[in-house]
Amino acid sequence: MKTLRVTLDYGRTGLSVELPADRVVGPLAIRDVPHLPYPELAVAEALEHPIHSAPLRVLARGRRNACILVCDITRPVPNATILRPMLSALHDAGLAAEQIRILVATGLHRASTAAEKIDMLSAEIAATYRVEDHDGTRLDEHSHLGTTPRGVPAWIDTRYVSADLKIATGLIEPHLMAGYSGGRKLICPGVAALETVKRWHSPAFLEHPNADCGILEGNPVHEENTRIARMAGCDFIANVTLDSLRRVTSVVAGDMEEAFLAGVKFVEGIVQAPVARPVDIVVTSAAGFPLDATFYQSIKGLTGCLPIVKQGGTIILAARLDEGIGSPEFASLFREHTTLEGFMERILGKDYFVMDQWQLEELAKVRRKARVKYVSDGLSSEILSGLFVEPALSVESALAEALAQHGSDARVAVIPKGPYVLPTLAG
Repeated sequence: MKTLRVTLDYGRTGLSVELPADRVVGPLAIRDVPHLPYPELAVAEALEHPIHSAPLRVLARGRRNACILVCDITRPVPNATILRPMLSALHDAGLAAEQIRILVATGLHRASTAAEKIDMLSAEIAATYRVEDHDGTRLDEHSHLGTTPRGVPAWIDTRYVSADLKIATGLIEPHLMAGYSGGRKLICPGVAALETVKRWHSPAFLEHPNADCGILEGNPVHEENTRIARMAGCDFIANVTLDSLRRVTSVVAGDMEEAFLAGVKFVEGIVQAPVARPVDIVVTSAAGFPLDATFYQSIKGLTGCLPIVKQGGTIILAARLDEGIGSPEFASLFREHTTLEGFMERILGKDYFVMDQWQLEELAKVRRKARVKYVSDGLSSEILSGLFVEPALSVESALAEALAQHGSDARVAVIPKGPYVLPTLAG
């Protein structure tokens, strides 16, 4: 039998697997586009000629201070590439280093370590500027901006709300709930309180059919965090897109909504990978480090491929998981619930809430359609068996079992970079 060797994104090193070539659809990948040879110059150019906005150096003149939102360690954003020309523009406008706060938009993730701040921002930036973490569990560190018509209380980090110049950076890529990351998402959930996120990530929003990867129109998750971001205010954004090697392919800057939509338009033409008809089996990843460090984050690798897997099909996912399951709250959900059906029944009621429950809700969506097999060096088979997935020693052994189940005509889609690719059904 002729085989095809493919390297899945896995941890920091990748995972080489052998697949039966006659069964494979793909590999499905991000479309090749030229990367920018001088990305910092491209950022500087975008800051000087933004979309629907005055140049950043003009906006910054006369401001008392500035707050810049950056993604945390779970996103592979080239923060230093964005920040170096941005900080230069702010200094040219008269702002000193002590007037600039860099706020890590952790959402409800854990705080960054000192080493991670250096890794995310560079040693120079981490040492020169105030770099602080958002903590969504401390309500007293947030300002209440009102309640949206859909009933979401808008609590946003006071350090951001009170800043004289508000800036958000980030990466535009497919997102399992909000359609695409970037833009408004650095504000909500990036610097929102738990009281905001738990309503915004409730079943009332997440069970909507448009709350999905690659969808903005009619997506209540996108519409609501855009509304909340408007309430908080945002003077300027700078977002990038990346290729399969995480090199910068484009930069958009300026108005929070218009620049974001311009970036989305660029991304849509790159990340979509059409498949002629649904497949029986998908072999994929959680995109490697940093996204595959926890089981919580790895679920994003499952949701993105749902459009192309048959009902009753199988998804095989490889993820390092060297930081374990996720937050203590997320891990507790598996101890409290013996079935996904029981979990869904509880969260669809009115009196139950546990932080991070929304990610288990996303797993429940996946499991309603497909079996899930996990290959991981970070979590034991015993632990994985308690997470509503099936452990496997290798991708090859998991695939052999799935092929035996689905029969001689079974087709296998391969997505080495997991959630960074948006597979679709052609037509």
